[in-house]
Amino acid sequence: MRLTILGGGGFRVPLVYRALLADHGKGRVTDVVLYDLDPARTAVIRQVLAEQAAGHPDAPAVTATTDLDEALTGADFVFSAIRVGGLDGRAADERLALAEGVLGQETVGAGGLAYGLRTVPVAVDIARRVAAVAPDAWVINFTNPAGTVTEAMSRHLGDRVIGICDSPVGLGRRVAAALGVDAGTAWFDYAGLNHLGWLRAVRVEGHDVLPELLADDAALASFEEGRLFGGEWLRAIGAVPNEYLHYYYFARDAVAAARNAERTRGALVLDQQRDFYARTPDSPGSALEAWETTRMARETTYMAENREAARAGERESCDLESGGYENVALALMRAIAHDERTTLILNVRGRGALPGLDDDAVVEVPCLVDANGARPVACAPLADHQLALVTTIKAVERAVLEAATTGSRPAALRALATHPLVDSVTVARRLLERYEARFPELSYLRS
Repeated sequence: MRLTILGGGGFRVPLVYRALLADHGKGRVTDVVLYDLDPARTAVIRQVLAEQAAGHPDAPAVTATTDLDEALTGADFVFSAIRVGGLDGRAADERLALAEGVLGQETVGAGGLAYGLRTVPVAVDIARRVAAVAPDAWVINFTNPAGTVTEAMSRHLGDRVIGICDSPVGLGRRVAAALGVDAGTAWFDYAGLNHLGWLRAVRVEGHDVLPELLADDAALASFEEGRLFGGEWLRAIGAVPNEYLHYYYFARDAVAAARNAERTRGALVLDQQRDFYARTPDSPGSALEAWETTRMARETTYMAENREAARAGERESCDLESGGYENVALALMRAIAHDERTTLILNVRGRGALPGLDDDAVVEVPCLVDANGARPVACAPLADHQLALVTTIKAVERAVLEAATTGSRPAALRALATHPLVDSVTVARRLLERYEARFPELSYLRS
């Protein structure tokens, strides 16, 4: 099989390649094409991949190109992990939002909306090229904001684009460990949108064991989400939220922690990766070791501001393990390519699976996957407070899609002003002006 990775010079590409090297099943990926507009970054990543491939005689062949059509031609699967504006853009998203006293995180709040406004037009162009050049390919989207981007691409690719995220699988793994149950035999009742979902039940042999966890403060303190949200709040809502809901439930705390931090998360990651990409080509040492060192530094500092705000302490060693998005991607590819039926939590068009949202709304829910793609499993209705937040954020996402596909500046303003974490139309107007002045990619917006 041929896998094309869009954003082939990206820092997480070695995670995907590592998973491919561990896959010795029939019909495995034999060719990987890296597509990226920055050949220098791609060259560094190819160094890392070459070291990973050492000792693997059947390692997938790796090629690189800056031509999108060339990259897509002959692809069976397309993995999309692009970053429009780069990490400099992410850092600017955060900085400009915090200057207005609101959250600038890359997928949540004003920063996520600015990122979406930059990314959706590019993602739509990619979807059109896939439809024209590789109509039989399946697109696996990890580009953030993943739900918004997947919905934009689905308007051109239908159900042949599927969004993935490592947060739900990581949450399920940690909750299962806290409960002392085998994650492989449990059913996780998880539902919502990307970075906006709740684990509502954990069923083992037909019994929901989540209430046992919610009642046990010691068990809750054994994993990251339990420490972030605290037992009192988890019992109040009767569920374990995705970690990103900390930005909503503790918005003031999160903003205060971000403003007090020496650097924002984006600025920190920018410095880490800038050093990695700059030093590796001329370094006499191992590119793979340099990558691993940088990756561990990234994982250790993940959501550090939120943990500080919640007084949750340092990340535990078990929380440093990858949530497994590369393994989700591999499982998804194998299930489709070889009809290896499985269940995965994915971002797909809901088709009525999540009551309260229309059929075309991309939601994050358990899906049955086989050669026909991913089919969402019908979910129990969300609680009122959950549905209220989900429908509000879906309306915001739709405003971003309207702005990005029609050039409507009023729609962009509406997206910012109606987001729960932007508390004023005046602030939203100033933010939009700041983002337009900083990012030439937003020049398509017009009154």
